Amino acid sequence: MWGNTRSGWGWVSIVVHWSSALAIVGLFALGWWMTGLGYYDHWYHLAPWWHKSIGIAVLLVSIFRVVWRLLQPTPVAHGKPLEQRAAHLGHGLIYALMFVVMISGYLISTAEGEGISMFGWFTVPALVSGLPDQAVLAGDIHWYAAWALVVLAAGHGLAAFKHHWVDRQDTLTRMLTPRAARRR
Repeated sequence: MWGNTRSGWGWVSIVVHWSSALAIVGLFALGWWMTGLGYYDHWYHLAPWWHKSIGIAVLLVSIFRVVWRLLQPTPVAHGKPLEQRAAHLGHGLIYALMFVVMISGYLISTAEGEGISMFGWFTVPALVSGLPDQAVLAGDIHWYAAWALVVLAAGHGLAAFKHHWVDRQDTLTRMLTPRAARRR
C-alpha cells in the first residue's frame, strides 16, 4: 500500500506526485506575481524568501522522488505503443525541466555568494557563485524552463483526463488512490 506495484502507485508516490504538482503550480504563480512587486511593497523581500524556501523543499522532495522511483516498480502503462512512448518521453521531460528550474533558481539566488535559507531552519550553501552574468543567464533559463514545465504539466493533466474519460482507463484513479490499483 505504501510502495508501488505493477498494477498501481502506492501512497508514497501518490502523495509526492500531488504535493509536488501543487507546489510547482504555486511556485510558478508566486514567481510570476513577485516579479511585479515594487521595492516598497511589503512582499518585496518576503515573497522571494517563501519562493526560495519552497523551491528548496521541492528540490529535496524531487531528489527523494527520483530515488523512490528507481527503487520501486512502475505500474504497467495503458494505451497504444505510441501513447506509451509519448508518456515516457513526457515524464522524462517533466523531471528534466523540474531540475533545470530548481538548479537555475539556485544559481540565481547564489550568484552573489550567499546561501539560501530554507524557512530559517538551515542554509543551503552557495556552491557556485560569481560566474559572469550568472543571475541574468540563470534567470532567463529559470523563466523559460518554468513556462515549459507548466505547459508540459498541463498537457500531462489533459492526457490523464483523456485516458480517464475518453479511453475509460484507470490511469487517473491509480494516481488518486492505491485501492483502485488493487482492484485491477
